[in-house]
Amino acid sequence: MTNLSHTLRLAAASLLVLTACAGARQTAPTPAPESPTAALWQQIQSANSNLSCDNDSQCHSIGVGAKSCGGPENYLAWSSKTNDGAKLKSLVELHSAARRADNNRNATMSTCIATSDPGATCRAGTCVLTAQDIAPPPGK
Repeated sequence: MTNLSHTLRLAAASLLVLTACAGARQTAPTPAPESPTAALWQQIQSANSNLSCDNDSQCHSIGVGAKSCGGPENYLAWSSKTNDGAKLKSLVELHSAARRADNNRNATMSTCIATSDPGATCRAGTCVLTAQDIAPPPGK
């Protein structure tokens, strides 16, 4: 009976931990408005303000941010209709490096669940992510 009771308590504790992890979203501390990370995010938004497209071939996705255990936090759709994306890609690289530094400095943890690239498509003349449930990176 004692062994069964111990097993049930262990199972209940494991279930609580798994439930908490399953519902948890990676949340990183929100950078102060004057932080390099926030400033870079504003530059990314400015560089990615024109999402116009004529067809799917002009729409692309790019991983942004950095999870504490690796990989991007989320993805953005961008359009190559009017630019080659070089400035956006450069800003995204700088932002990812800043997010990695934030994660290291703040000892940020995440669930380490891999986020797949959803791809992008042209809808009503605007590039959008194919998967609509992708949220902006935390703190933006």
